[in-house]
Amino acid sequence: MKNYHRVMLGQKSVHAEECFAGNFIGADFGIHQDLSQQLPEEWRVFNKAFIPVYLGLHPEKSKIGAGLACGALWTVSKGIQKGDVVLCPDGLGKYRVGEVSDGYYYEAGKILPHRRPVIWLNLAIERAAMSEGLRNSTGSIGTVSNISVHREELEKFLGGAAAPKLISTDATVEDASSFALESHLEEFLVKNWPNTDLGKDYHIYEEDGEKAQQYQTDTGPLDILAISKDRKRLLVVELKKGRASDAVVGQTLRYMSYVQDELAEDDQTVLGAIIAHEDDTRIRRALAMTPNICFYRYQVSFKLVKT
Repeated sequence: MKNYHRVMLGQKSVHAEECFAGNFIGADFGIHQDLSQQLPEEWRVFNKAFIPVYLGLHPEKSKIGAGLACGALWTVSKGIQKGDVVLCPDGLGKYRVGEVSDGYYYEAGKILPHRRPVIWLNLAIERAAMSEGLRNSTGSIGTVSNISVHREELEKFLGGAAAPKLISTDATVEDASSFALESHLEEFLVKNWPNTDLGKDYHIYEEDGEKAQQYQTDTGPLDILAISKDRKRLLVVELKKGRASDAVVGQTLRYMSYVQDELAEDDQTVLGAIIAHEDDTRIRRALAMTPNICFYRYQVSFKLVKT
């Protein structure tokens, strides 16, 4: 099944016109070498090899920032598959739509040298025509983001038959409806982060326009990685997404362990937060013995407005 990605063509879409004219998308990140023989199937292998390269070129950057940069570079160069659909903002309120037509190639000395060929469709989607959820996803910070959660709406824009609604293939998911709701909630939470209780003490980690949402670890992508305003604490935020209570607690602990071992500086501590719609006795029992993870319950508000 094809996936859908929002891809930025330079900061503030500065390279959009050239990419549209040249039929490509691309990335840079200051790594100026041909990666044709260095793009493994697993992003983890790529990151292990190139995070030291990136930090050598940018010693002022953090390990988290290096992971974000290398992860985005691998995704554009390898992770996006032939036949996947990309939406790229033109800088004027519209998104050009294209299909990735082939694999990676390198253009030394040119803008966005790590490239993928794209067949641009005769279609531009007005941002104002998108649902709020899709606007949130396409407006997220970062070079590339997977927006396949909005597959049904995107298929309608493309004129195709509506695809099946979001279904998780994760065996730990017990409640499919919660999975679908909380997959959209993640984007809402990111957009409204400053207005939440967590936003009082933490920022979502961001470096050079790359935001630590769906941050890749060696046991899967964590939902959100935040950092305290004094930069002394890193916070792993996981939405329950319909998963079994034991599974989400265990996964959060694994992500925290990865952050502690691979990303945290010597003076930083690592905490966790689990967010769910319903109160959960099993989670509370587990967390009673795990004081470095907090539990939050979210509420959804609904009202009708007469017009």
